[in-house]
Amino acid sequence: MAKAKLEYIWLDGYKPVQSLRSKTKIVSDFSGKLEDCELWSFDGSSTEQAPGGSSDCQLKPVFICEDSERSKLGTPSYLVMCEVNNADGSAHVSNGRATIDDDDSDFWFGFEQEYFLYDVDTNLPLGFPANGYPRPQGPYYCSVGARNAYGREIVEEHLEQCLANGLNVEGINAEVAAGQWEFQIFAKGAQAAGDQVWVARFLLERIGEKYGVYVNWHCKPLGDTDWNGSGMHANFSNTALRSAGSKDVYDKICSAFAPDSVIKECIAAYGPDNHMRLTGKHETQSIDKFSYGVSDRGASIRIPLGAVQKGWKGWLEDRRPNSAADPYKVASVIIKTVKSAS
Repeated sequence: MAKAKLEYIWLDGYKPVQSLRSKTKIVSDFSGKLEDCELWSFDGSSTEQAPGGSSDCQLKPVFICEDSERSKLGTPSYLVMCEVNNADGSAHVSNGRATIDDDDSDFWFGFEQEYFLYDVDTNLPLGFPANGYPRPQGPYYCSVGARNAYGREIVEEHLEQCLANGLNVEGINAEVAAGQWEFQIFAKGAQAAGDQVWVARFLLERIGEKYGVYVNWHCKPLGDTDWNGSGMHANFSNTALRSAGSKDVYDKICSAFAPDSVIKECIAAYGPDNHMRLTGKHETQSIDKFSYGVSDRGASIRIPLGAVQKGWKGWLEDRRPNSAADPYKVASVIIKTVKSAS
């Protein structure tokens, strides 16, 4: 019987940042369909998700795509994103995907995932000398050339694998700091968007293994310096925003994010150490304030000029989520807040 390799991927229970975990399941005569991926289990005591005396956690497959690179070795291979459930089938406390209230997939999300590529030997971003700093920010954003763009071979390979596997990557670019890059993923449905971001992160981490490079997802890995931090801006819309036709609708939805209690709830979901990044500098609003405005990249939420030009029909961009945030949890709190405005 023909064999296939299924790479089951999940998020562990570590805090404040969950990490990706995976293991391979060999199956026979696999159809390639999600519904034919069986439940599986793992040792939750090794991932901060269960005690040793009752260690089994369940993996519930929720998204599947081809693993084109691994298939080149000869055996058909797939990537299977999973939710983590308790032994009784209920959602594990670490399962952010299960908190998303978007059953009809009315919410569309586009995540702008920034990250740094770090050399495992120097523990510094690519392009940084062993001692000191490269030239100041300025020449690196959307750059070309060996003095400005570092790690392009990794980024290009990542893009190619994402596209070959069917992930909806809509673009890539070098970012403001040396060794910093970004990819953008869009999906109709909050859970689908989160699934694809996590699988794309998995692929980037795996590609880095063969180059001796790791991905630093921290929002401000260079600390209190004049180097930009990393975000994961969340572009979102629902039917109300896509068909609004009125500034009033946008004002009402944006204003739902303004109360102090909502600011705190959002920040709690938008990634750890965001106080280091949301300082009011480097195109950010301060972490304890809320603002919104048309084309304002220093606001908490930017109203894109394109939405205004279309007659107030389109989307919003929450600029506060950081690069290490869980897209499932980000989407969950955004959906909750937008629905409170209806």
